[in-house]
Amino acid sequence: MNDLLILDRFLPYRLSVLSNTVSTAIAHRYTERFDLRIPEWRVLAVLGMQPGLSAAEVAARTAMDAVAVSRAVTRLIKQERLERRYTSQDRRRSELRLSAQGQRVYQDIAPIAQAYERTLLEGLDQTQRLELDRLLQLLTERAKLLTIQPPNQGEM
Repeated sequence: MNDLLILDRFLPYRLSVLSNTVSTAIAHRYTERFDLRIPEWRVLAVLGMQPGLSAAEVAARTAMDAVAVSRAVTRLIKQERLERRYTSQDRRRSELRLSAQGQRVYQDIAPIAQAYERTLLEGLDQTQRLELDRLLQLLTERAKLLTIQPPNQGEM
């Protein structure tokens, strides 16, 4: 039995490379202009669609490391792009919202990201796009299930 891991055929590796390649390509379009890093853009993007989340909720929605989210949030607050409000019921829980400046940055970058996505997907017809969406959803659900209930070592 060949136990060598062939990275070019290993799905987690391939998905990571794809994700990093796409994120980096989009980041080239906004990093210099907005002084924004990839984790910061992800935080802005999530809060642009779902204001009022906590940092932990942002981390969960983006599947980013909590430390990376915390650093991004801290930097965005210093740049006055995010506002943090503590809830009156529980002072330990804070809600994050885009400031007016953060909202402007989000509104400037979102079309750039959408244009990149359109260009990237131009190579696929409508049926392939729908199938890709379906497969990504299935793999995401399966990965979440395996996170909650990992298989035995022998099953992997």
